[in-house]
Amino acid sequence: MKRKRSMMKVFVIITVMCMLFSCKQEKKYHDKKHEEKSLVTSDKLADILKFQEKLNAEFKDPETSPLADRFRIDFETLDFFEPDTNYVIVAEFIRTPEALPFSMPTTTERESTEVLYGIVKFTLNGKKQELEVYQTPELITQEKYKDYLFLPFTDATNGEETYGGGRYLDLRIPAENRIVLDFNKAYNPYCAYNKKYSCPLVPAVNNIDAKIQVGVKAFEH
Repeated sequence: MKRKRSMMKVFVIITVMCMLFSCKQEKKYHDKKHEEKSLVTSDKLADILKFQEKLNAEFKDPETSPLADRFRIDFETLDFFEPDTNYVIVAEFIRTPEALPFSMPTTTERESTEVLYGIVKFTLNGKKQELEVYQTPELITQEKYKDYLFLPFTDATNGEETYGGGRYLDLRIPAENRIVLDFNKAYNPYCAYNKKYSCPLVPAVNNIDAKIQVGVKAFEH
């Protein structure tokens, strides 16, 4: 009888130790996976938050803000969608070296001279998309804008969650035939905040037939 109890006691101890060991291993594995996932997304997320911080700083600064003084004085932050790294997309970049300058209409009588620099192709939420990317000859004469590219686009959020006229993405000329499009950095043209600005209108070909629920939302005042 004593031997039976002793064996049962040993069995219970071994079982408990196995359970503890298994739990520990599972938690360690889970933590490791969690850490690896964080490493994958943390840089992208940090970059998005840095963009938001920089944009807010520009809107607070009277030297760079498009806001009228009555709005800028109490300004704290723009309204952003929650960051989503699924909208950081690597797109195919096709250059169009034969393209000639053309006049892009704006929100005023002014016209903006642009050149079709390239086309980006990518898949978003299972749908293939193709957008035009432009270069502004006037800007590339300045050192800090010599590799600057301009991607205006419209999507299904315009006029509801976002500015009705569409939004912009700033890009830089890539070294290869791939380019990163981070729609979390989509921002409103200045004319969305102040009618004194003249902003290029988004060409019809640059419409995305989907809701891009990242980036800057519509400005409410």
